[in-house]
Amino acid sequence: MTMILSVAIIATLLTSAFIVLKGRNIICKGEMPSSLFTFIAILFTSGLDVGLIMFPLSEFPTYSTEAAYQFTNPLAIEFGFWGGLVWGFYFLTTFYFCVIEPKVKLFEIPAVKVVNNIVVVATCAFTGFLFLSYLPTYVEGISDPARFGLVAAVVMLAIMSSTDIRYIAVLSVASTWLFLLLIAGVMFGAEGLGLPELASTMSNIGGYFTNLDRFVLPISDYHEFYLFWWFSWSIMIGQFVARFVGGLKTWQLCLALLTIPSIPLALWFSVLYYYHSNALEVAEMMKLAMVTVGTIFVINSLDSLVRLYTSNMNITVERFGKAKYIMGNFVVMYGLVLLYQFTPFAIEWVGLLVIGLYAVIYMLLLKRQGELRLQPI
Repeated sequence: MTMILSVAIIATLLTSAFIVLKGRNIICKGEMPSSLFTFIAILFTSGLDVGLIMFPLSEFPTYSTEAAYQFTNPLAIEFGFWGGLVWGFYFLTTFYFCVIEPKVKLFEIPAVKVVNNIVVVATCAFTGFLFLSYLPTYVEGISDPARFGLVAAVVMLAIMSSTDIRYIAVLSVASTWLFLLLIAGVMFGAEGLGLPELASTMSNIGGYFTNLDRFVLPISDYHEFYLFWWFSWSIMIGQFVARFVGGLKTWQLCLALLTIPSIPLALWFSVLYYYHSNALEVAEMMKLAMVTVGTIFVINSLDSLVRLYTSNMNITVERFGKAKYIMGNFVVMYGLVLLYQFTPFAIEWVGLLVIGLYAVIYMLLLKRQGELRLQPI
């Protein structure tokens, strides 16, 4: 699997570079063009989940001790797993669905459409399952009834949000502001952490850029898991957020995706790394705030995916009515979340399926080269 993943990453990066160089001035504009902030907020909250909030404090000790990560510091490793170059996956698919898919309509081919919908539904339910599985580590002492009830509520809220695309946009913008407030709250709650100390801590992220080549291919099995996760989400997220691109040139879209989402990530990870480095305990109120914001991120991720697969399969509110739409999707999604407990399902399987879908799309595009002249508009 490592070889397949490595080849896919290299092909993706080379394709992205070709697109930026060849079609740098093509205007990218979606069906529902939005402001840059709204677009990035939807991208950021749809493409990330609660792991962004909760994982770093538990991962820093691992990155400090395991041999595979000793070429740089734990903050640079954490940033490399979540920020920077990996957002190039989303650039490629966002560009494709904004500029190329409207011309070639490859995702309307029945076989491609079926595989795409399987990926979306499977990943949507698996995201809910991961939230269910990790809740005891997020909320110490949570009972099973509370855990299953909270996941049911999250799934229900996500489905309700998916009934109107405007709800998704509003929730994404609101949760982005909540995340920024969370960063400020946790920062001000850290003893001795001022702007000079934050800047000094953030300087450790430079270890990512000086070792950028080390992050392109899998560093370890755990890094490979992250990269498969990025791949498994890439087509879905690009397919969903492309509709909100507001008229950016290709090079601007690429630059925005590689840099803007990484700024709050860098701030958040740096604040948490300060806690780790100085052996500080996160206050209970801040832990509750972290879980709350993380839960909202899960809702954001799920509502985007639900909206995507229901649109693809014409399971719409207009067709079935709001009550049937909500209850039907809830039964399917929550049922799949529960069923995952009895399967050996792994996100790497979805990643491999998506890589296979990439390969099919590449081959089909080669047959339609005449329709794909990347001439600047």
